[in-house]
Amino acid sequence: MPSLLISITGLHKSYFNEEVETAVLHGIDLKIDSGEFIAIMGPSGSGKSTLMHILGFLDRPTKGVYRFLGEDTSKKTDDELAAIRATKVSFVFQAFHLLPRATVLENVMLPLLYHPGIAPADREKYARKAIASVGLTDRSSFFSSQLSGGQKQRVAIARALVTEPALIFADEPTGNLDSASGLQVMEVLEKLNAAGHTIILVTHERTTAEFADRIVLMKDGIVESDTQSHKRRKANDDVQLK
Repeated sequence: MPSLLISITGLHKSYFNEEVETAVLHGIDLKIDSGEFIAIMGPSGSGKSTLMHILGFLDRPTKGVYRFLGEDTSKKTDDELAAIRATKVSFVFQAFHLLPRATVLENVMLPLLYHPGIAPADREKYARKAIASVGLTDRSSFFSSQLSGGQKQRVAIARALVTEPALIFADEPTGNLDSASGLQVMEVLEKLNAAGHTIILVTHERTTAEFADRIVLMKDGIVESDTQSHKRRKANDDVQLK
């Protein structure tokens, strides 16, 4: 049975500038189980990136309850949230954020420098395992500047995997890629989810969102719909036919 990973209730987020309040999220309720592949979809300004930042402990809500692995995160200090970011969640961004003069292996090992539970002697082993999982073992010694865009994003995914997090966020991971490279990246994420990784994908593209099992559609700071993707509905129909 899947276990509840994330539970948010009545989540609000506002930003304040010279006493002017700009409300971005308006009472979001959402539950995500371990092992799910969720797409948070919506146009620019819908609040999807703000929601991701809160779920990924990069920001705090103005109001509401966010429970992660059963614990109320509002009671945690900034240092405790930083520890969660270092060990429990990872991010894959549209812009890759790789060091151009570092090798693939060195780039993937970077998050382990801040991980309290992985000994320095084990860092290379963890990094090589993550690189193998995205099919880039033969590129381990290449500099990131020598890679194609699709390969760079797969390195970024390996870097997100290396700490063995409970949750991976993928923020517009195909935004800088051509369609063929984007397809390869989404297939990697699909395989990682099949292997048990929980993935939250943030995108404005329906074709990208359809790789997920569930699509949360946001508009104007609220969840407009929360439905199974076409892929998941088809899989369920196939099971019923059998």
